[in-house]
Formats: sequence, C-alpha cells, structure tokens
Amino acid sequence: MENRNLNTATVQEKEKTARYELDALTDTAELFGNLDGNLAAVEEKTGTRIVMRDDALNIIGREPEKAWKIIHELVKIIRNGEQLDTQKVTYVMTLLDEGVSYTESKLSKDVICFTHRGKPIKPKTLGQRLYAESIKKCDITFGVGPAGTGKTYLAVAMAVNAFKNKDVQKIILARPAVEAGERLGFLPGDLQEKVDPYLRPLYDALYDILGRDSALRLKEKEVIEVIPLAYMRGRTLDNSFVILDEAQNATKEQMKMFLTRLGFGSKMVITGDVTQTDLPRGKKSGLVEAVSVLRHVNGIDICYLKDVDVVRHELVKKIINAYDRYYAAHPEPEE
Repeated sequence: MENRNLNTATVQEKEKTARYELDALTDTAELFGNLDGNLAAVEEKTGTRIVMRDDALNIIGREPEKAWKIIHELVKIIRNGEQLDTQKVTYVMTLLDEGVSYTESKLSKDVICFTHRGKPIKPKTLGQRLYAESIKKCDITFGVGPAGTGKTYLAVAMAVNAFKNKDVQKIILARPAVEAGERLGFLPGDLQEKVDPYLRPLYDALYDILGRDSALRLKEKEVIEVIPLAYMRGRTLDNSFVILDEAQNATKEQMKMFLTRLGFGSKMVITGDVTQTDLPRGKKSGLVEAVSVLRHVNGIDICYLKDVDVVRHELVKKIINAYDRYYAAHPEPEE
C-alpha cells in the first residue's frame, strides 16, 4: 500500500492525471462514501475530478497530487479498521493542509471508555485529544468552544471512566437553569420536573454511555446527580467528578460559588460557549470572567476548542463561521 507509483501526464489546458491503484483489500464502498460523498468532498477541496477505471482512480486536475495524497490517507484509515464519513474526511483534509497526518497522530488509539453497546468513545480531533488529556492531568479544566465540539459528551465519558476505575465515588452534573423565553413558574409539574428540561442534554449523554437503566439505577443510589447549578450552594464535594455544563449562563457569583465547592480527590470540568450566553442583557458571564481570572493558576487548564473540532453535521461548522463573520462585521454597541 505504501509503494504507490504516482504517475502524472500533462493534458490539455494544463490539467494532469494522477492514477491511484486500488487493491482487493480496499473497501471501495467505505472509501467512496454514501452516494460517493467522500470523493465529492475531495474533489471540491482540490478542484479535481475523480473517475474509477480498471481498479484504479484517475484523478484529473491542475494539482491532482493533492487529491492523491488525501485518498492515500483515507485508504490507510480504512485499513486501520476505522469508518469514514464526510466529517472525518473534511478533518483529514484540514490536518493535511497543516502538514499533519491523521493516521500518524494515532487518534484512533485514544479510547476513553466504551458505551453500553460496546462502541468505543475517543477523541475525534487533536483539539479533543488535548481536552481529554487536560482533564486527566488537572483538577479543574475549562472546555471553551462552539456547539458540536464534544465538550459535554467527552467530559461525561471521562467522568464515567473515572468512576469505573474507582478514581471517584460520585458523578455530579450541573447546569444553570437559565430561563430562555419561558419562565420556570409557568411550566407544569413540581420543581424537579420544571428543571429537568434544562438538564436533558446531560441525561442524553449519560444514557448513551451507560444505558438508560444503568444510569437511572446509579441516579437512584445518588451515585450520579444531575442538578441545577443553584443546588450546589453550601456543599463540599469530595471524591467526585463534577461537570458544569453551559457555564456561559452562570453569573459571576454562581461561578465563584461552584469553583469553591471542589473537595479532596475531586475533579471539575467546566464547559461552555461564550458566544451563546442567555443571561439578561448587561449581565456578565461567569465563564468569561473565570477564564480571565484563572488562566495562570497552577492546576487549572483552559482548553479552547475551535470550529475544526466540530463533530456534528458539516453545516454546523459553516453556520458557526457565518455567524463569526457576521458578528465581526456588525459588533454590538457596548452598554
């Protein structure tokens, strides 16, 4: 697989053709993707046309070598037993632009834990790997970045792994119950039923990793707590893995209160997206203040995830970039 002959021939209008030979071990369905979506992504990125002929890919364009290199990387990923999708293909191409090989980075080896269905959970980008490594080595880690970068899901996976390894005795997941359009008092049910909708993303991550039945049993035993941030006041949390999600919606006072709950043998992970604050106008986010105040404190790490770390639909990344450009061109007047 490594000894490919890259032959190019000049064609009219300065186009060249590179030939990539496929052997019988290459899963072409996996390489091409659904409706040839993977190859289409490579064509769009490199400005080439890719045609299958006689067990080989003919890559036609002005710089077919770029597409050849990408396809070679994708074939190695498949041979390593990994699945491809357009998000991964896009990330592989982004890394190659930076001179980094996805396969040489060995991202596929960094398994955090397994879901109840046996699916491995692992970082999908180098940014996510740094985030996971930071959680391992630091008592307090901030994960700051846009939606879809896996901040919450990876933190919950790390918490489950720590619990299974008996590094902690309890998992506590908290979120600010910020009213975004609806007042809690107008919602039906008792207090727990009123705040549960705010905590649903945390439940979803727990159910996916542990399984619904197992997660509910641990919750009944109070080994796992899923609570609003306001419930943290007055507590000292020893031997616990504590996650504060959507921390951009915590006030300055709430953030200080939360951080000072840290007890012996505990870890804290604070996640948030500073561009999606639902606090009342003029109210400063506790997350924004905290990363500024604590950036040089030993034992605390601040990880910034970027649009390249988005692992949702490819359109999510484009939406984030479009909003960033709009806000840069139309800054809001300061209060």
